[in-house]
Amino acid sequence: MDTYKNLLLRGVGAGGIAGLLAGLVGLVVVEAPIRAALAVEEARAAAEPVEPGGHDHGEMFGRGTQVVGGVLAAVIVGLAVGALFATAYAGSRRWFTGRRPFGRSVTLAAAVFGAAALLPAVKYPANPPAVGDPETVDYRTVLYLGLIAAGLLVVFGASFLASRLEHLSGPVRSTVVALAVVVAFAVLLLAFPAPPDAVPADMPSTVLWEFRLASLAETATLWLGLGVVFGLLVDPAVRRDSTTKVKAVAV
Repeated sequence: MDTYKNLLLRGVGAGGIAGLLAGLVGLVVVEAPIRAALAVEEARAAAEPVEPGGHDHGEMFGRGTQVVGGVLAAVIVGLAVGALFATAYAGSRRWFTGRRPFGRSVTLAAAVFGAAALLPAVKYPANPPAVGDPETVDYRTVLYLGLIAAGLLVVFGASFLASRLEHLSGPVRSTVVALAVVVAFAVLLLAFPAPPDAVPADMPSTVLWEFRLASLAETATLWLGLGVVFGLLVDPAVRRDSTTKVKAVAV
């Protein structure tokens, strides 16, 4: 059995790989709608009258530097998330007693993705540049983080419920837990306030939804990639099967 130190090291390694993959998705997929949104923002600024004595400070860093920084930031976030994921995996072993380590890892990653990314994306979808009032940033952040915390509590409650229903058959237990999660998520979506900011009329809907879907794809790459890579690293059966295949090929 892996010690916590080994799990932590593998979690950090898996997080770094998943973060790099997510950063590459951001570079390839998310960057295009961001540039389109920046063009809208620039056109809006050009149409506004310049006040006497005003100055155009411009950007401190060019877009190329920002893109590279975004990839590096994704890797750093992946390292931190990987450490937290390994800790959560170590504490959740008792909830997934009937699964192999690889299955536990992927299931845990999918559950966290649903609670920490998919749920808030439905209620408070990501917005590109030129959308959102700067004065509501703090309020929006509180709502977003609050929904994530509530979603994670639902995941914890679902795992506890599954452990209490071990006397039921697998399909029945899974159905009951899934229905409970759907109902809880629906209640949260109805209970939390609506997004405070309206989408400006000059923001094309295609750019808006391309950005939202691309951002969700980047987050999905981080979490699901973390679950898969971590699962491959911690599952001794997977490692043993890989070693056996390599030896067979060598022979």
